[in-house]
Amino acid sequence: MKTFQIAPEICLLHTVDEFLAAFTPGEGDLVFASSGTQKRAFAGKLAGATVIDYRAYGSGEPTDLMVEGIVASLAGKEYRRVFAIGGGTILDVAKLFALERVAPVTDLFQKKFPAVKKHPLILVPTTCGTGSEVTNISILELTKLHTKMGLADAALYADQAVLVPPLLAGLPDRVFGASAIDALIHSVESYTSPKATAFSRLFSFKAMDILIEGFLAIAREGSAAREERLEGFLRASTYAGIAFGNAGCAAVHALSYPLGAARHVPHGEANAVMFAAVYDAYRAKRYDGRLQKLTWHIANLLGCQEQEAFPRLMALLEKILPKKTLAAYGVKESDLAAYTDIVMTQQGRLMANNYVPLTRDEVLAIYEKLYRGA
Repeated sequence: MKTFQIAPEICLLHTVDEFLAAFTPGEGDLVFASSGTQKRAFAGKLAGATVIDYRAYGSGEPTDLMVEGIVASLAGKEYRRVFAIGGGTILDVAKLFALERVAPVTDLFQKKFPAVKKHPLILVPTTCGTGSEVTNISILELTKLHTKMGLADAALYADQAVLVPPLLAGLPDRVFGASAIDALIHSVESYTSPKATAFSRLFSFKAMDILIEGFLAIAREGSAAREERLEGFLRASTYAGIAFGNAGCAAVHALSYPLGAARHVPHGEANAVMFAAVYDAYRAKRYDGRLQKLTWHIANLLGCQEQEAFPRLMALLEKILPKKTLAAYGVKESDLAAYTDIVMTQQGRLMANNYVPLTRDEVLAIYEKLYRGA
């Protein structure tokens, strides 16, 4: 039976001060926020709270070891609520600390013990990509397994997802590009997922509409067009999060995780690398149904013919975030078989959502294509 739900309460506020007045983070609260976010928007405004910057526990995107370092630093400390103010990685880490038990982290992610909610969780995104504020998913690099892995559990849903558009202002171009393209990929993969419903597809298409219109404006007018559309990009990210939170993501994400873990490529950027090649593989196997309807929708948004839709979309995304080959990230040709094995053995949760099944040979062929830059 297919179902659809939006679990968190969603609040749209227009200033940081509105957020502070409504939620009063402070004494007895645990707040996850980067030092940059603290200085830029919350200086002197989180008095009494225990504030964690996960980057103090290691470099790059979050790992199980970093989370266990935070667990150790909080030993013996009590807290009421958990807040996260940041990009998707910060939100994903914070979700774990709303649980009764976090460590050993690998055991939690492999479901060797249950995820049990203990603390109220309030999530405030500062990028427009992951949609993590409305999903029940946390993604970490599991160092012993040499890949990223997602934990999906109802205990990870936020109680409130709070959208504050000014927090997106001034994002570096590459950070914005990677996050917004990630949101687009969420909308596309959720639309073609076999778990999609009529309800989830509404959110997929609405996210696509806003994002592609915004990308076209940026391509015409430059980054100033982005700053005029912060609320739209933030809403689109949340819409896409609702869509994939119900219907799932698929091979684009599955293939990106070994690259992200091994070469420390940011999540959205790694997804952008995989996007075109995965959908080329789908079309080569079966071009009908939802994939064809998706293509018609993209063609309509871009004002082009059906056969031009994906090439035109990829050319547009290239203006937002120029793509690299796998070799440019330091990947060796000898790594590709190992990446493929990781996908086929550890990413079954995602690969089950593919538009059509992909074999090991087909996954390897995608990696080889991206290595050559074809």
